[in-house]
Amino acid sequence: MNPYDLYALTQSAGRTPPMRRGSMIARPWTGFRLGLLKGLKSLSAPQREAPVPSSSSWERAASRRRSVLLALITLIAGGAALLLSQSQPESSHPLLQALQITLFVVLLSWVAAGFVTALMGFFARWRGDPHALDSRSARLQPLGGDARTAVIMPICNEPVGPVFAGLRATCESLAEQSSSGLFDVFVLSDSADPAVRSEELAAWSALRDQLEGRCRLYYRVRQRRTRRKAGNVADFCRRWGRNYRYMVVLDADSVMTGESLTRLVQLMEANPKAGIIQTAPRACGVDTLHARAQQFAGRTVGPLFTAGMQYWQLGESHYWGHNAIIRVEPFMNHCALALLPGRGGLSGEILSHDFVEAALMRRAGYTVWLASDLEGSYEQQPSNLVEELQRDRRWCQGNFKNIRLVAEPGLRPVHRAMLATGVMSYLSAPLWLAFLLVSFSLHVLDADSGLDAVLPDQPSALSFLWGLTLVLLFLPRVLAVASIVLRGEADAFGGTRALVKSALLETVLSALQAPVRMVAHTLFVLGALTGLKLDWKSPPREAQAIALSDAARRFAPVTAIVAMLLGATAVAAPDALPALLPVGLPLLFAAPLAAFTSDARWGRVLRLQRWLYTPEEQAMPAVLRRARSHALHPLERTTRPVTPLPAWQPVSRAA
Repeated sequence: MNPYDLYALTQSAGRTPPMRRGSMIARPWTGFRLGLLKGLKSLSAPQREAPVPSSSSWERAASRRRSVLLALITLIAGGAALLLSQSQPESSHPLLQALQITLFVVLLSWVAAGFVTALMGFFARWRGDPHALDSRSARLQPLGGDARTAVIMPICNEPVGPVFAGLRATCESLAEQSSSGLFDVFVLSDSADPAVRSEELAAWSALRDQLEGRCRLYYRVRQRRTRRKAGNVADFCRRWGRNYRYMVVLDADSVMTGESLTRLVQLMEANPKAGIIQTAPRACGVDTLHARAQQFAGRTVGPLFTAGMQYWQLGESHYWGHNAIIRVEPFMNHCALALLPGRGGLSGEILSHDFVEAALMRRAGYTVWLASDLEGSYEQQPSNLVEELQRDRRWCQGNFKNIRLVAEPGLRPVHRAMLATGVMSYLSAPLWLAFLLVSFSLHVLDADSGLDAVLPDQPSALSFLWGLTLVLLFLPRVLAVASIVLRGEADAFGGTRALVKSALLETVLSALQAPVRMVAHTLFVLGALTGLKLDWKSPPREAQAIALSDAARRFAPVTAIVAMLLGATAVAAPDALPALLPVGLPLLFAAPLAAFTSDARWGRVLRLQRWLYTPEEQAMPAVLRRARSHALHPLERTTRPVTPLPAWQPVSRAA
């Protein structure tokens, strides 16, 4: 044992409260094949007469809305399939043409699902939703002394300064609440580097001293670092979960106001069957052009999709793994995660644990809500395109692992659909790439049947379908701007003119980056399916610029392949070259694009001109001002040894 570990063990009594051991036992997975067989058997077996539980009003409303969602998607995709099949001329390659039509219909269905969700969000933000969880209704709910809540922040080799700056801002805001005595804050470290752990301990000690008497702050280093974040949270539950009725899970870049934390507890108290309530965190705090574009999209288009998901999911919503409150007892009883059996990339630890935990919580009879109107919940976006793709690689493999659970007995259809859409969000990239390659091949092999499928040069049914696809892709951005203007919120974005020009700029940047994401996600899907090694590296929590040489090195293989493909096309089939340029040119210039958008100077210049302007930049919330100030002026390291905290008395929790 190294000296630091010995020191940490000897000081553990001062860093954590007394333990109250509890069990959190994982239930083995049934598996896809056996689960599917059981599902089919239950459908074919005669049903015994049993009382049918009466559904609540929100469940009936959700059922109607989901029927509308599916009907609209079917109508759009079915109409497109019919029109496409009738408009295609007879080809000498019918199998290739059938594959082209199939891919187009699948992809159009996926695009239509997003469009209809955004349309529902526009309607909900305009008219309101009486069945949604309204955070405003909980403002006057009194909190009893047994509503004990742990605020936990799992971290692993994170930059200590920014993490503790955000945590300090959250704790200071929480300390200003009259209900602050109900909360305990835990930093749960999985950091393996002794130097990082030493920094964390020093930062915790300094912050604990600064908050003494106002907020209880604890710190623990996990000695057996298994199953990453999900294992860290489960370890906390086994040690201290019985002391708390609720826990709020934060990411290392999360910042929340004390008011939002208190209101989450009030919402849980007002809804005894709620197992998870997820906030819609707003992205802010990073100045690079890439991050500011993502932040702007999150503040304009994001609320539309969030409201749309809330509209048709209601009490069977998403859980995103952070900035959310969880009822501890059912989480411990029902949400432990077993390993996925077998070998390869789709076995072992569950990586995207949040979707699975939401599905298990709902299977246990508890609701999962999205509180999209709750203010005071914030997070950060990756500062550049490379960091975003590194994060997406983890998410891709995690979502592909989750598809093995889609047939688990007892899961609700909505959560099965969420597991499937998690896969489709990444599988759509290779499907788009396959569609483009099939269409290009048809043009080369059969000039009479292929070119219109790639780039129609005259008005036709195919031109209409391509136009429909573009409308479905880009109309949500128009609806988002319209929603902001109709709600009288344009001034917070710098005015209507600034809002519109910023939306156009974000759309252009998104279109330029889309081919890069498509190719990257295709590689990630191949990696997830083949089990290639996955590097689990947390992205930096502050602005990081990419040197052009570094970006060129990272994108060199893709750039070289695209250059050769365009060159070969220019020689062999020059009339097909224009069809490839919208995808090929962004891939050729991926390196300078990634380097340019990673520069914080351009982000700041545009902000001064009110480009990509967000309400948080116009009037920065107090908790974010604190976090930024604390990052610039961190607390001094404590020079005195870490001493035991005052005696901690557990409060009994009602069943």
